[in-house]
Amino acid sequence: MNKKTILTGDRPTGKLHLGHYTGSLKNRVALQNEDKYNMFVMVADQQALTDNAKNPKKIVDNLLEVAMDYMSVGLDPEKTTLFIQSQVPELAELTMYYLNLVTVSRLHRNPTVKSEIQQKGFGESIPAGFFIYPVSQVADITAFKADLVPVGNDQKPMIEQTREIVRSFNSTYGDVLVEPEGMYPEGIAGRLPGLDGKAKMSKSLGNAIYLSDDADEVRKKVMSMFTDPNHIRVEDPGCVENNAVFTYLDAFCQDKDALEEMKAHYRRGGLGDVKVKRYLNDILQAELDPIRARRKELEQNPDYIYEVLKKGSEKARAVAAQTLSEVRDAMGIEYFKGMNF
Repeated sequence: MNKKTILTGDRPTGKLHLGHYTGSLKNRVALQNEDKYNMFVMVADQQALTDNAKNPKKIVDNLLEVAMDYMSVGLDPEKTTLFIQSQVPELAELTMYYLNLVTVSRLHRNPTVKSEIQQKGFGESIPAGFFIYPVSQVADITAFKADLVPVGNDQKPMIEQTREIVRSFNSTYGDVLVEPEGMYPEGIAGRLPGLDGKAKMSKSLGNAIYLSDDADEVRKKVMSMFTDPNHIRVEDPGCVENNAVFTYLDAFCQDKDALEEMKAHYRRGGLGDVKVKRYLNDILQAELDPIRARRKELEQNPDYIYEVLKKGSEKARAVAAQTLSEVRDAMGIEYFKGMNF
């Protein structure tokens, strides 16, 4: 039976954090180890440049950090193709063809893009590259004929836009492209809040615990986390709902019976925030210790990381080139195919 193909990735705008870990990285490793899929994981440097064009050093510096985070959590270059988006130029050519199959008004209606434009405060000065990056994502996905795309729930509009463009291409030129399905996180994994409890964990908001944070930094961040503002004294009844500490415990605590007892105790009063935070800290340290150990090893050999990315990019480019050839052939623009000069 042919393996299905998975394509996913991240923008190298900073080190990866627990939100990435619960929302995607942990699941990627599990999918990889099932040995049922062809896995492609992309460092999306071109997409990151759409709103960082005047600060390319930020992207260059973080590319290695993201790759080390990938491998430290368990993505294995022997099982998963790790590659850099900009090193596969076929993706840019595919983007150009797909741009002709989508309207400006349709791009305007993409709720994810609208939200990000507002968040970044572009106003009327939206970089054209940023505005059309959903089409670039279509190129990324279709170049590898991905059947499945693991993404966060906020990326559902992107997957739908991909499917629309695939259907438009196939109805116009013939069945060449694969129409993908999104794979979305379930439960708390898809909505881990920031340390402030007010938004999702985010590099730009500075409310994140990074996979590379040392034990002392993690402890400090956990002890500063948002809880129930009305739980002033230990004996006061506390609220578990919308309490970031308990949200993290839901995501990471394996002893669900003990957690339910702790929640009940907190609700009726007599359990202090410090004790709950210490419990969470112990759980997170146990989860992060092996990740940090692997990362420390990788940090000693950056040449190895670049070698992995170079080989992965070469492999990815060969696959994308085959898809591009099929696309050009379907469009009738492989002008010199079969000619002998």
